[in-house]
Order: sequence, then C-alpha cells, then structure tokens
Amino acid sequence: MTTPLRFAAIGIDHRHIYGMAANMIDAGAEFAGWWTDGHPNTEEGFLSRFPDVPRAASAEALLDDPSIGLVLLSGIPRDRAGWAVKAMEAGKDVLSDKPGCTTPDQLETLRATVARTGRIWSIDFSERFEVPAVTRAAELVAEGAIGRVIQTLGIGPHRLNRATRPDWFFDRAAYGGILTDIASHQIDQFLFFTGSTEAEVTMATVANYANPADPGLQDFGEIALRGDGGHGYIRVDWYTPDALPTWGDGRLTILGTEGYIELRKYVDVGHEGTDHLILVNGTRCDRIDASGAGLPFFARLMADIRDRTETAMTQEHAFRVCDLSLQAQAMAEAAQ
Repeated sequence: MTTPLRFAAIGIDHRHIYGMAANMIDAGAEFAGWWTDGHPNTEEGFLSRFPDVPRAASAEALLDDPSIGLVLLSGIPRDRAGWAVKAMEAGKDVLSDKPGCTTPDQLETLRATVARTGRIWSIDFSERFEVPAVTRAAELVAEGAIGRVIQTLGIGPHRLNRATRPDWFFDRAAYGGILTDIASHQIDQFLFFTGSTEAEVTMATVANYANPADPGLQDFGEIALRGDGGHGYIRVDWYTPDALPTWGDGRLTILGTEGYIELRKYVDVGHEGTDHLILVNGTRCDRIDASGAGLPFFARLMADIRDRTETAMTQEHAFRVCDLSLQAQAMAEAAQ
C-alpha cells in the first residue's frame, strides 16, 4: 500500500487555507500539523474544520519532520515567499495561497530556490482550481466546443467585510496591491485558456475610490493583456454589495472563434446554486449545471509530488502569473 502524502500548514491568516487543506485531504493526503504566528481571526474557523490536527510548537518543527512532504502557506502575503524558500530548502514541496510573492526580488529568489533545490513551488489559484465550472469549461475548450480561444474577460469582485479584516489587509506592503493579489486569479485563467506562454501588460490601473480613510487599500483595479495565444481583460474590486448572498459575483467569459463560454461561478441572480456555465456555439445554446465537474488539481499535484512531473500546473506558469501581476501592479502605481 502506498504511504499517503503528509502535509503541514504554516500560516493560516487567510481563509483560503480552509479550502487548500480540505481539498488536499479529499485527494487522499494526511494533514500532519500546523503552525501560525499568534492567533489570527481565522483560527476559530480553522479549528472548527480541523479539530484533530495538532498545532506544532514552531514552524521549524514541521520543516524538520522528514515525514512531511508538502507545506501549505496562507500567512500574511508578504511573508509567504520567505516561508516557501525555507520549506524548499528543508526538502519540502510548497503549495502557496495567492499571491505567492509580493515583490520582484521575492520572485527572483523563488526562481533561484526552485532551480537549486528541485522542489515544486505551486500556487492554489482557487478561482480556477476550486471551481468545478472551470473544470468543465476546460474540458469543453479542449474538445473544441468554441474553436480557438482568442480572449478571456475575467472579473473578480469581492466583499470588503471590513469588520473581519486584520490590519495587514489595509497595508499595501503587506498584501502587495490589488493586482498582485486578487488579479493573479484572472491572469492565471487568461494564460491557461488562451494557451499563452508569453504575454505583455498593455494597460493597468489601481485606485481607491470608496475608502479614502484607508490610503493603503486599493479597492479597484483593471488590466489589459496581450499574449502569444490571445487577449485578456481583467477587473477586480472590493465593492460587492451586502445584499448579494455570497462574497462576489465572479465571472469568466471565454471567447472562441466558434462560440463562447460564460461562467457565473458563485452566484447567478435569479438562479439557485453555483457553477453556472453558459455555452453558445453553432449548434448549442445551453445553460449547464457544472457543479459536479470535480476539482482535479489537488490529485494531480499529489501525483506530481510523487512522480516529479508537472501535470497540475507547470512551474513556469506559476512564475509567469506572478511576473505579470507584479508588472501590472508596478505599471498602475507608476501612473498614479
């Protein structure tokens, strides 16, 4: 019998750790332990989901445990790259919450560490990897349902939830800026669906329109991209109204030469459920319930850790998403 992959979590400051850990367990991995600095407001929710997983005395205790093969990172964004380097130097593979890094220097250090250690540094782009509708869209695109993909239009609205946000959420240096942070999801989807291996940022904007008392917060951002496989437009914001029954009406439109797919991932007002997929081409005009399409990323990552392959996401893809998001952030701030 194959020994299950054992993983640990270092940093639970963002709620994305809930899905990261749960999906690794669902894929067959064993949650061996966790450590975080202090007691972030995510801790109560974390303990309710994983009550039997022990808290280690230190992060080093987890990094020194030879039975642990993978480390999940969801601490304060500015700290994730440093912990990733420590984990890889300790012989662990890494799955980081986004953003995986917040500065160009961090990205270069991560590149060098991967090259030196041969470890996997991956990022859980949850708006792709934890959304069954995206799984089904990828299958349809691969089947040729909309012809050649030439553009993606991704929007990532979020609810501010001010009362639950820690101080670092309002600190530009801590979270990296809105394009480095949440727009990385849409950059990932642009590269994936257009098949682009090279891309340039042609327009980028950040602003704070609704929260002047928090100058470190950027509550609006947009990006235009031109890649060797297609085009992309991205809009992200912190304006989700309270009446919406979820945190954001995230959508993705994939335009092909023979049709289009629209994903209404988390909500579609007037319709129940999640993972709504609309497919329109020469022979079909359908609304599809894609909620049962599955989340293959986590099992593929486990196989990559075992076989030293890149079936879940290539290493260069992870680097490229970070590079483009950092370029966009710098371009937008230079124009302010």
